[in-house]
Amino acid sequence: MNSARKLLFVLLLGLLFPLWTAAQELPRALAVPGGIAIVNLGAAAQKPEAHYKGKRVLVSQHQEEWLALVGLNLATKPGRHTLRTYIDGREGEQHFTVSDKQYEEQHITLKNKRMVDPYAQDLERIRADQARSRVAFASWDGAREAELGFATPVTGRLSGTFGKRRFFNGQPRNPHSGLDIAAPTGTPILAPAAGIITESGDYFFNGNTLFIDHGEGLITMFCHMDSIAVKVGQRVARGETVGTVGMTGRVTGPHLHWTISLNNNRIDPGLFLSRETMAALDAPNHK
Repeated sequence: MNSARKLLFVLLLGLLFPLWTAAQELPRALAVPGGIAIVNLGAAAQKPEAHYKGKRVLVSQHQEEWLALVGLNLATKPGRHTLRTYIDGREGEQHFTVSDKQYEEQHITLKNKRMVDPYAQDLERIRADQARSRVAFASWDGAREAELGFATPVTGRLSGTFGKRRFFNGQPRNPHSGLDIAAPTGTPILAPAAGIITESGDYFFNGNTLFIDHGEGLITMFCHMDSIAVKVGQRVARGETVGTVGMTGRVTGPHLHWTISLNNNRIDPGLFLSRETMAALDAPNHK
């Protein structure tokens, strides 16, 4: 291939690549605790409705068939699970199988012992934080179809993976509910997809925190932010700056903690990114 033809090929590749990435709309299916089961509901005249354990789940159309995207929390038991469906006025059931997965342990030492054993006066604030989070994660906006082609919210290095069983100063705590991406304080944080800001504030453990509702029970949460650039009720577009990386709350260094919730179950955000993107985030760890 001569130089002129090589240049033409590179230019065409640059034009087509955004189309290829935009076409990668579905997250990767991985029916394990902390993963996503994608259940084919078949063709239907109207958009079907599906429920898992009493919670409505996101349904999206692909190639003339409807798919239910079921978030599975870390406490999900392996085995056969049931999805209740309502398709063109008919009630039915679909079944899927969840496989087992074991996650690694993570031991973290914190100098600020208050972040491991909060004072009595901290507990009221922590309970209030938890109540606000529960409301934000339980949100269901069926008026907007969720945008599933997620972008990475921050440029940085993967410093914490999803699902690790964590120990702070030797004491067991809840498993890690998201991805940690280390980056310098002040690094811009971008909305991974279009959505509406539903909650923000300064939380005891999570520091400056922001929630984005992407529609149909798909929620993202950002924690430990240095600054928040948006307000509750504001609509944001994919790639819009929503704040900056910081080290507020319970942290050992500046990073973004990124959680994704699907039908009110916290799932691995890495499933919304391509394997190539995840490898690029993790690459600095192997240099």
